[in-house]
Amino acid sequence: MPSPFLSSEEYDERAHQLYNEGQYEEALEVLREGLALYPHSVELHIGVGYARLAREEYAWARRSFEEALVLDPEHEDALAGLGETLMKFGQQEAGVKTFRRILELGYRDDLDLMLQVGRALFRESLFDEAREFFEISVQQAPEMAEGVALLGYTQHRLGEEDAAVSMLRRALQIDDDHAEARIYLANILYDRGDYEAALYHLDRTTPEDHWDELGIWRLVELKKSIYRLQDDDPELRPWDERLGELAGEPDDVDEMLSEIEGRFNDQRSGDNQQGQLELFGALLSELADQRDPIEPRHRIMTREGREYIGSWDQIVREMRDANKQWAGRTVQEFMHNEARRGYSLTGIMIPTHNAESFIRGSADAGLLRIVR
Repeated sequence: MPSPFLSSEEYDERAHQLYNEGQYEEALEVLREGLALYPHSVELHIGVGYARLAREEYAWARRSFEEALVLDPEHEDALAGLGETLMKFGQQEAGVKTFRRILELGYRDDLDLMLQVGRALFRESLFDEAREFFEISVQQAPEMAEGVALLGYTQHRLGEEDAAVSMLRRALQIDDDHAEARIYLANILYDRGDYEAALYHLDRTTPEDHWDELGIWRLVELKKSIYRLQDDDPELRPWDERLGELAGEPDDVDEMLSEIEGRFNDQRSGDNQQGQLELFGALLSELADQRDPIEPRHRIMTREGREYIGSWDQIVREMRDANKQWAGRTVQEFMHNEARRGYSLTGIMIPTHNAESFIRGSADAGLLRIVR
């Protein structure tokens, strides 16, 4: 008869599959069941650590990684997880030291591990340290486009623009279909004023390759100016549709404001209407009645330790105002830029159709923390 129990390896494999599907709670249930039978399984403790890390349960993640390291002090995956968790607590020096222990143990040829550590350092804006791990991955696998592209992103963040352009072009020579590298390169070229080269690369992407709106806006703008296309040109329709998908549906307040604005304009055009100020005041009162009497106040913390308190919209405005280079620019432009930067850092798309989705998306990407 078959055994009623799975082996620890089978539990680990099942949990890993659930983790890859984003089913973190289900993965934890499988891992807990496995640990009840195999409490000394290093892999199961590590699995719990990564599932907790994905759920932003950092204290529990740290405990699981540390338990794994008690059982096997030189386990590279446990060291990588602990290093990433330490940096979530602001212990960057300890995190980097833990990552370097992986190198000391001789795991330079583990490409996935080198990229994992490099990405973790990149997300924390430790670009010099991230470059070291990405350079190791490129040395080990010079024909792997992903590692080359990541090194290019890091060089760009370090202000080495020419080196970044060269590295991203190298990534595209290796893999002509590396859409992320192509879009990143196009945006660098656009920022440098090399519009024809930017359009060349953007024109070789598809709408589905884009996970933020900035690259699409730039492509549409360049097509109109260089190819003299009109707004309703069929060639632009797929890009307009993708913009609509990324922007999402308007929220309830947007729809309410649009409706009230329409009613205000209709009533203002009549012959026997209230004075404009009286009518506008009445409509604002109606809007206030339909919204919550007390607008919720939220609190977030950035990775730099800066705190913001207020409504979602107030927080985003304050984030923009705190960055002098965005003085006089719109909040939407600020969100688009930060979403693009966040995508280059984490590979996670951050929505920008409203302030709340932008902040929650930034938190999901690990760029800030929502306290309440």
